[in-house]
Formats: sequence, C-alpha cells, structure tokens
Amino acid sequence: PRRCDPAVAGAIARALRRRAEVVGVWVNAPLHAVSEAASDLGLTMVQLHGDEGPAYCAEVARRTGCRVIKAMPVMSVGDLKALGTYHTDFHLLDTRDPHLRGGTGRTWDWSMARAASRGSVPLILSGGLTPENVGDAIAAVQPYAVDVASGVEASPGVKDVAKMAAFADAVRAASPEVVA
Repeated sequence: PRRCDPAVAGAIARALRRRAEVVGVWVNAPLHAVSEAASDLGLTMVQLHGDEGPAYCAEVARRTGCRVIKAMPVMSVGDLKALGTYHTDFHLLDTRDPHLRGGTGRTWDWSMARAASRGSVPLILSGGLTPENVGDAIAAVQPYAVDVASGVEASPGVKDVAKMAAFADAVRAASPEVVA
C-alpha cells in the first residue's frame, strides 16, 4: 500500500532535493534495480527491509554512494545481536511479523533496543509508533531517529496531515533539540 510509482517518486525527489534526505525503500530487490533507481531519482539514502545480507548492503553503498539503513525485525534479543554483522550507516529496528515487512502498526518490546541505541551505528526506532506513544518510545530507547508509516495514516498508504503534525509535535516535545 505504500509503493510509489517511479514517476511520482521522481517528482517528490526533485521537489525535496537539497532540502531533505530522499530515501528509497526496498525489500529483497535485485541490486541493479536499487542502483538504477538511486541514480535516476537522486536518492541520498537506501533503506533495506528484506533478507539482504551484510555484503549486499555494502555493495548498495558502494554502487550508489547513498547512506544505507538496514531494517531488522525484532522479536528477541537474539535478533539484535545480528545487527553486529551489518556495517551500514543506520540500523532500523521494527516489529517482526511473519507476513509483513514493516507497516504493521504494532509495537514491540522497546526495552530490548536500549542497549542497541548505545552502539556505534545510529539507531532508528520503528514499529507501531503513533503521536500518542512516540514520546514514550523516545524516552525508553533514546534512538537517533524514529520512523513512522501506519501510525500517521488515515488508511493504508494514505497519510493524515493532522496525525503527521501531531507526531512531529510529540517528537519535538520528547526531544526539544530535535528538528522534526
């Protein structure tokens, strides 16, 4: 539901270039497809949400020049240990679901992420975040950043402007030094 037509993605990328990070998100895509899209769209970051291994992530960074975010679905502390093999620019922790790669709208035990947030790779927290709980999530984990999808949607793939504003306000309130 959050897939974006390449022409629309290009228009968004052109409008935001030099004003915001432009991130492309993939799940188990062929390396050439990620490289071509990153080049065509002028992406600054690539977010990988599939079974991509450490070597794939490194090759994406080498071929695209983009910073790489590797998403890791979390159910146990063991899942967090696997992050050590990924030498990416950011680690994103999300809710583990047997059928979905993000966008579940469900939280997970954020207390497990506290230790990971002190590592050398900046941590992005995701998974069931909403305007109502993002402040608690930030307090519990102290991540580098937070990631939201379904928590600010009116329906799958359709963002709600009021929810987005409330989310940004909640992030600012939890971290006054943050520009959201």
